[in-house]
Amino acid sequence: MRHDKAALILDLARRLAASSEGLSLDDMARDLAVSRRTAERMRDAVLMMFPAVEEVSDPPHKRWRIRGGLSAFEQAPTASELVELAKAASGLRLSGEPGRAAALEGLERKIKSAMRSTTLNRLAPDLEALVRAETIAVQAGPRPTADEAELTPIRHAVLAERPLGFVYSRPGAPSRRRIVTPCGLMFGRANYLVAADRDSGRIQTFRLDRMSAITVEEGTARPPEGFDLQAFASRSFGIYQDEVEHVELLITPEGADEARAWRWHPTQTFEDQPDGSVRVRFTASGMRELAWHLFTWGHQVRILAPDRLKTAMAEALDAAKAALG
Repeated sequence: MRHDKAALILDLARRLAASSEGLSLDDMARDLAVSRRTAERMRDAVLMMFPAVEEVSDPPHKRWRIRGGLSAFEQAPTASELVELAKAASGLRLSGEPGRAAALEGLERKIKSAMRSTTLNRLAPDLEALVRAETIAVQAGPRPTADEAELTPIRHAVLAERPLGFVYSRPGAPSRRRIVTPCGLMFGRANYLVAADRDSGRIQTFRLDRMSAITVEEGTARPPEGFDLQAFASRSFGIYQDEVEHVELLITPEGADEARAWRWHPTQTFEDQPDGSVRVRFTASGMRELAWHLFTWGHQVRILAPDRLKTAMAEALDAAKAALG
């Protein structure tokens, strides 16, 4: 059996051991990016190699899973996997999130403590070399905060489907007590609670660094039916959520290659122009954040639509000029 096929089969076994519900053939084909027929052959190979595989009836489908996990040999992480975990923890700590960093560092210790000493000793030189050779560049911007004292009650309220209470403070406005239906958390340049107003059901965002006296309240608070946190986050160019607009930008030939390699938005499309420029189109909210970002493109970008983005850019330019005195 070729090495790449063996690696795929071992990867499938790990996925089956990691799933409590089991995977269907369609799940296997999707997760491994193979055809259904190939997924069938890989499943049969796993059945021969791992006797602990069990079939789960889930009409009209069948699912398979491995109960009891895999052996330490089959689960040993690679040096690159451990380095990526260490880098993720380091990145969080450098960006000012010690609580989340500590969670990943704890996971790293658990993984290493479960490894055989011979395996860990073999990986140690590669780990040390890779850690020295790779680092994370910290970019200027807001310093997000999220310590365990904030995250614990929020996560508890989300899991228990209970209301969340807190005092919210905004610059230029009096602090006020809020009780909301928590829907989830968004982490980024700033960290936000996503929550629904208990009366109107309107989805709002609240910066964690402006929240205090966080408590889990009595009662039941379920997110609106059909709410999808990832879909909500993907609506906006950044974090701010407002009216959704159809955005169209023209990037000059000098910036076209960089624009094609840039991730503007999940809905983005590109249209090459005869002169070498490229039109970028996507649908999003958050025109103010988009205008801020477009500053970095200088003369290489022209706003074609919408008018609200043009207005946001003009206002940002006026503010910049005023700052110069």
